Amino acid sequence: MALKGIRRLLLAGLVVGASSAIPALAQQQDRGDLAPYAMLRSLQFVQDSVVLGDHSAAEMQRYMLATIDQRLRTADPSIFEDPRNVDAALVYAMSGGNPATLEFLASRDVAGNFDNRVADALRKYLSGKGTLAAKTIADMAVEYRDEKIGPYLSLVSGNVAITKDPKGALVYYDWARLTAPGTIIEEAALRRSVAITVEANMVPQALSYSTKYARRFIHSPYASQFADFFVQLTVAHFGEITEDNIDGALEFMDADRRREIFLRIARAATIAGKNELARLASAKAEELKGSPTPAALAKLYGGMADIPTKDISTAMQAISNVPDEALSPRDRALRQAAKTIADQVVTLPTAESFAQEKRSNMPNTVDAKPKVALPRNEIAGSAPAAEGPQAGTAAKFDPAFQTYVDSGRSKLNAIDDMLKEERASK
Repeated sequence: MALKGIRRLLLAGLVVGASSAIPALAQQQDRGDLAPYAMLRSLQFVQDSVVLGDHSAAEMQRYMLATIDQRLRTADPSIFEDPRNVDAALVYAMSGGNPATLEFLASRDVAGNFDNRVADALRKYLSGKGTLAAKTIADMAVEYRDEKIGPYLSLVSGNVAITKDPKGALVYYDWARLTAPGTIIEEAALRRSVAITVEANMVPQALSYSTKYARRFIHSPYASQFADFFVQLTVAHFGEITEDNIDGALEFMDADRRREIFLRIARAATIAGKNELARLASAKAEELKGSPTPAALAKLYGGMADIPTKDISTAMQAISNVPDEALSPRDRALRQAAKTIADQVVTLPTAESFAQEKRSNMPNTVDAKPKVALPRNEIAGSAPAAEGPQAGTAAKFDPAFQTYVDSGRSKLNAIDDMLKEERASK
C-alpha cells in the first residue's frame, strides 16, 4: 500500500481498533483538528509495530512524530483542558519527539493544565541534565504509576538512575515493562535490564531477562544490542550457563537468527580460549541448514577449537579447507593466526631450538647463584648487581657464615671418626 494511503488509514483511526469512530476521526482530520491524544495512539501503534518486527513502519514513525509536533504547536491552548491531550504532549516528548515543543507548550500554559514539576523535570532530562532531577522524576514515577504517562516516567527514571545506581534502575525498568507489555516501553526496559545484569555479572537475572527478550523482541531493530550482551554473558559464564540455558533462550528464534548467534558465540569463545563452548556453538550452527558462508564459518571456528587437542592435524585440514571467499578479512586473519600457532605446535624441535644466547646462560653448577642486588645503604642508592661466580667456582660466603659451616663440618668428621673406631674395636 502506498505511504499516503497508510497515513490516511492511521490518521483515520484504524490503528486504534475503534471502527465506529472512523467517520468522525476522518472528518476531524479533514478539518485539521484531530485530537493530539488520538494521533498519539497512532504513533504508539507504529512504534510498537517497529519493535515487533515491522521495520517498514519506521518511515511512518518519522512522519507521525512530525505531524504530531505540528499539531501540538498550532493547537489552541484550550485543547489542553482535556487531560488526555496533556498526557499526549508529555508522552510525545518522551517518545522521541521534539523537546523544544514541550518547552513551547509549558511556556504558554497560563491555565495550569500541565503539571509544572513533570514539565520541568522532563525538560532537564531531555536536555541531558536528568541527574539534576533524578529524585523528582523517581517520585513522579511512583505518583503517576497508574496513569497513562506512568510507564514512560518509569522508563525515564530508570534511564536517569542507571548512571549512579544500575541495580536500582532495574526496579523502574521492571515496573515499566510490567505496566506496558508488548510495547516499545517493554522492549527498551528489557534490553537495558539485560545490559545492566550482564555488566554486573548477575548471571541468573541476566539469563532471565535475555530469555524474555529473545522470545518477545528478537525482530526488533535494536536486537543486535541484545545479541552482543547475550554472547558476552554466555562466553564469560559458560559452565554456570549450560547448553540447556542457551537452547532455552534461543528456541523461539527462527533458524537464521539462531545460527547467527551461535556463530557469534563460537567466534567469541574461540578467541577467549573457551574451546568446549566454541565446538558446541559451531556444531549447533552447522546443524542449522543455511547458505555456504555460515557453514564455512562454523567449520572454521570448530576447527580452531580443536587445535589444542590431539587431532590437531585434522583441525588444521578443516580450517584450511574453508574457502577464502567465505571469510571476512578479520576471519581470514584469525585463521592465519591459528595456522601459525598450529605450525609451532607440530614442528619438531631441532638442536638450535634448545640453544640459548651465551650471555643468558647460567653456570651449570650446584653452587652457582643468580645476579641479584644485595641490600646496602639505600640512602646512597640501590646497590649494583653483584658479579656472579664463574662456571666451576664456588660462591664466596660471608666469613662468619663460612666459619660456622667449617665448624659444623669438623664436628661431623669427628663423629665419623668415632663411629669408625667403634666398628673397628668390634
